Amino acid sequence: MCSWFSFHFKTFINYSKFLVYVSCALSIWGDRMWHFALSVFLIELYGRNLLLTAVFGLVVAGSVLVFGVLIGDWIDRKPRNKVAHASLFLQNSSVAACCVVLMLVFSYQSELEGIWQGWLMVACYVAVIILADLANLASTALTITIQRDWIVVITGDNRSQLAGMNATIRRMDQVINIFAPLSVGQVMTWASNVIGCGFILGWNLVSLLVEFLFPSKFIREIHSCPTIDEFANMPKTLEGPEDPPSPLEAQQDMTSRQTVFLAGLGLAFLYTTVLGFDCITTGYAYTQGIGGSLLSLLMAISAFSGLVGTIPFTRLRRSYGLVHTGLISSCLHIGCLLLCVFSVFAPGSPFDLGIFSLSLSQNSSLSHEMLKENTVHVSPFERNINQPILPGRSTIHWTNNTVLMDGPQESNQPESYISIILLFSGVILARIGLWSFDLTVTQLLQENIADSERGTVNGVQCSMNYLMDLIHFILVILAPAPQQFGLLVFISIIFVIMGHTMYFVYAPRLLIGQNFIWCRTVTKGQKVRSGALIEDNKFRAVLVAVSNGEIDVWLEVEAQSGALA
Repeated sequence: MCSWFSFHFKTFINYSKFLVYVSCALSIWGDRMWHFALSVFLIELYGRNLLLTAVFGLVVAGSVLVFGVLIGDWIDRKPRNKVAHASLFLQNSSVAACCVVLMLVFSYQSELEGIWQGWLMVACYVAVIILADLANLASTALTITIQRDWIVVITGDNRSQLAGMNATIRRMDQVINIFAPLSVGQVMTWASNVIGCGFILGWNLVSLLVEFLFPSKFIREIHSCPTIDEFANMPKTLEGPEDPPSPLEAQQDMTSRQTVFLAGLGLAFLYTTVLGFDCITTGYAYTQGIGGSLLSLLMAISAFSGLVGTIPFTRLRRSYGLVHTGLISSCLHIGCLLLCVFSVFAPGSPFDLGIFSLSLSQNSSLSHEMLKENTVHVSPFERNINQPILPGRSTIHWTNNTVLMDGPQESNQPESYISIILLFSGVILARIGLWSFDLTVTQLLQENIADSERGTVNGVQCSMNYLMDLIHFILVILAPAPQQFGLLVFISIIFVIMGHTMYFVYAPRLLIGQNFIWCRTVTKGQKVRSGALIEDNKFRAVLVAVSNGEIDVWLEVEAQSGALA
């Protein structure tokens, strides 16, 4: 009888994993294609100007900041299958509608600009941004549902399987992040923007039909599993809690749980950085004489580095435990980013804080001469509206991981490439520790948040992430010149250290404050039997569980020692 139950349980786990992996792959592929294409479309739509891109980024960050808690609360209140179906439908239909609007605008742009004195085009801009923002909110809800909730239900109390699924999904994300933009980019390059919109429209319609089947199948699998009664009694699958907390109460509750809150807040602080392969780093690299082909190669290496970061996570967690994996990942992340600090002072660095006083004096002289002569009336905003954000190139437009250029490029080679080599070496190597740390905090949130609060807490986490990301863009607006990039590097390092410091404060509280401490996994070969007592001069360890050929060991710390494993 036991073997029959075990067989059906393993079948349930494997099939449920398959459903989650396929659903994640389709969702991530569509998201990556859409984000890449939309960033290009917005630039092309507004005369190769970054205004629409900036407005869209502000709207997305603000909407998740405001509605993140509400999205999480909605996820907690509703059944899992209804949440997934509603999120899928809203996301794919919003993207499809946005593609239709973009196809009309690209096809009849000259005609639309002449209607209502150009206000119809403005209405189209607004429609595109609103629809894209709705798609992003729905994507956030779907990510929380699948990647933060479903896999916890599938793995149950098996932390090894939970870590494995988290790492696998992250690997999928890194690989898809390389090939999905490449696929739609080829269509847009060799065909047209209209064909590119049509390609994404067709993908979303087909993907919607396929993905729509998975939530119902997943829920049926949960209730058909004959081994674990908890799966069939998950309150969120059929009914919400009798008196669920309001979003504000849930946020206050999360703040009161200092340990989990500090881990999540520490992760959010890592979003306030220019030390990543985003539009800021790409633009800075161009000002330092790095060509497009070399940048593409560096981005591929960076993605591979992030993929590698998922491998030590699973091994470190198995050997040293989840909390200690976070500590090791933090040290690795900070250590690699020190190369970026050294790059600011290395040969070839344009770092010069004197540009602040120079800019102020130039603006003051310009204003004085304009008032004195009173012949040319040009405001500073009009004078600079079409100039590139970073000087030294004819015309540079960048967004996300893409750099768009028009006009001939000038030769602007630095005296030495040592600075830029140190910068990108630090950024690329740091991604190993970064993704390992991200997986650590993600699993800690999954393990320590109650099922009825999981959506709300992850909604709060998304809001915090977007808030810190918004701060990083504001800092770049305040210091946009290449000579000021070194200052942004210092600020980024400060935020990263603050984030990891919060985790350093969190880890001892978790380890000492609990009765049992997760220590390590002992393999079968060590011949430790169930219930055995392991003693040394610091710990008493009692073997409490055996699963999947691995023996899970918990440590009960002696009150007087306070030692950590």
